[in-house]
Parts: sequence; structure tokens; C-alpha cells
Amino acid sequence: MVMEGRAVAKGKTRRKGRRRDPLWARLLVVAGALMMIVAGGAFVVKDAVLGYATRSVAQEDLLPQTDQHKSIKGPKNILLMGIDPRPDQDPNDPIRADSILILHIPASHDMAFLISIPRDTWVSIPRYNNGKRTYNGGQDKINGAFAEGGYGLTGKDARKHGTGLLAATIKQNWGITFDAAAIVDFVGFQDVVRVLGGVDMYVDQRTVSVHIGHDAQGNTKVPYIQRPAANGGTELIEVKGVKPVVYEVGYQHLAAWQALDYVRQRETLPNSDYDRQRHQQQFIKALLKKIASKEVLGSPGTLNKVLEVVGRAMTIDTGPFGLDDWIFAMGGIDGDRMVTLKTNNGGFHASTEHPGAEALDQTTLDLLAAVRGGTVPDFVQSNPGIAASS
Repeated sequence: MVMEGRAVAKGKTRRKGRRRDPLWARLLVVAGALMMIVAGGAFVVKDAVLGYATRSVAQEDLLPQTDQHKSIKGPKNILLMGIDPRPDQDPNDPIRADSILILHIPASHDMAFLISIPRDTWVSIPRYNNGKRTYNGGQDKINGAFAEGGYGLTGKDARKHGTGLLAATIKQNWGITFDAAAIVDFVGFQDVVRVLGGVDMYVDQRTVSVHIGHDAQGNTKVPYIQRPAANGGTELIEVKGVKPVVYEVGYQHLAAWQALDYVRQRETLPNSDYDRQRHQQQFIKALLKKIASKEVLGSPGTLNKVLEVVGRAMTIDTGPFGLDDWIFAMGGIDGDRMVTLKTNNGGFHASTEHPGAEALDQTTLDLLAAVRGGTVPDFVQSNPGIAASS
């Protein structure tokens, strides 16, 4: 019997005018954008690296200015998006947001909460005109909003309108607006690991790659053909003669290509995106531990290279506030004051509206209402089980 959210064997299916301050780029690289695909701990090395420049970070207008708050006082929300385009992807093809997170700073400005929106959440997407085409609105998985917003566009315009429609979708469904935003190209983190000479981390469950395998001659091949299934999920078909790469449980030293491949996997994992999010969290924590080591911090040249390659993988929008305002809002937050909150209790919650899609359970909906109302600390105190253990 096939359980919801599980990958299965061969032939089966699974469900599934802004101020420009380069210092802000450094702050967001270490204390914000890295958290796009993590579950806490990104503030660990903030103070140690603020003295190093990250000149290559792209700063662009991503959010509609009309939605942004005009005062640094009160709660603040930052929209964090992770994209994972295929290496051979046509730049004209739409890209879906692979990770969607809300970084919420309460009015007290003394802590931060990270909330992940499952990428397969079934939502209502509003009508949107990106200047080249009009999307008439409809229902889709939430990661489709980013793709529809940027459809027909490339580069900066695609990022701006992808973010614009995604932000509008979140506003329409849950009433949440944003003060800043960041996009991270996850493939770019492969270069970070390469500069660091690999990363040491614990693989917590046997993970089979659907992207990389080898034939009998040792040639690199794709081990599975993936195609849409009738139930809205993905069908995995084994490629004869190709043995997939397998990451076994235990401490591992992962090369750059292995680290990227490992944290991309979800199709063969029992809890799909939730397992992948946990692995990405573990990866970023391992990465930060390496960056915080004497080997890296003691070498300004090495650290500068690391921050520069991180910067090339990022696009940020600081919103209407200057660096001094953001330091006031976030400067007192460290790793101990960063809380990751679970959505859907850390498991797949099937949508009753569309096969293969996901719905948000009532606790998650109540959490998003607390984000909208600025009462997240009180909500977490009343629902302590929503805080992730890691």
C-alpha cells in the first residue's frame, strides 16, 4: 500500500527609489538569506563576518512599494525564496519557487521566527499583469505563483514579477504583507562548499538520489525518469543499467556536488519536502560551522571568497528602510533568539481540493493569523509544540 507523501518503487507514483547600502547585503547574507533554506542558527557568525564586504550581492526592487510599511516600528516580515533551476534550463522557461519562508520579527524586535510555507500548498492566485502577459488568476500550488508572475520574462524582470505575484498570493490567502525580500539560487551554494573544500555533516536517513547515478562504465547518468502522474504527483521510472547515488546514514564528508544533490532530494523520502527542509537546515548549519571555524575566520582571504560566492547566489530587496533601521530591528537577535516554527506539524497534510497538493492545517492557519496580527510570541507560548526541536 502506498502512503500519502511517500515515494515508492518503480512505476509507482508519489504526492508531492530604494536606499542602496552594501553593509545591508552583508547583514542579509549571514543573518537573513541563508535562513531561506534553514531552520535556525543563521545568526551564529553574524558579528564575526560583518567586517567583510560582499560586493557581489544583487540588490533589486522585488516587492511592490505600496505594500511596505513606512515605519521600522512594529512587527516586520521578510519574504525569503529559494530557487533551484536545472543547470540546463532555458532562461525563458518559468521557474517555480522551491522554498518559501516568512521571517517574522515581532514588535519587540528582540527575536525572530522562521515559518516555511509548503511549496505544494493549494492556494488561490490573483490576477496579475507583468507587463508582457496577463495571468487571469486561478488555483495552483503556491510555488506556481512565482512562475506565473515571471512567465515570459527573464532576469531581473522575472525575479521582480515572480516575487510580486508570490507576495500578492500570500496577501490574498492569509493577509500577510512584507517589508523586505530575498531570493537565493540554491545551486550557487555548491560554489560555497567548493571554496570551503567540502562540508562535514550527519546524514540522518538513507537517501536515494533521483538526479545522479552511474552506469556500469562509471559514467554519470540520471537514474530515474520523472513524469507527472494522473493523481497530481510524480511518477518515478527506473533507468535500466543506472545505479543511483545513495547517501547512507552516518557522518559524511560531502564534496560540493554531493552536498547539493543530497539536499535537493525529496522524491524518495517518506516525508517529502519536510525531510528535505530538515536536510537543508542541517547542511546550512554545517556550512556555518565551517565558516565559523578558525580555519576560515582566521583567513580574511578565504572568508572574503566565501561571502562573495554567497553573494553571487543572492538577490535582495531591503525595502524602504536604511541599514541603521534594520540594525535597530535585528541587531539584538542571535542564534538563541531565532525560533523555527513547524507547519502542518512537520508532515504532509493532503489537500481535499486537489490530488497531490497540500493544505495547511488549522494550527498553521492560526499561526499565519498571528503573523498577520503581530501576536506570534503569544501564540508560540500557548502552542509550544509548534517550535522545531532543532
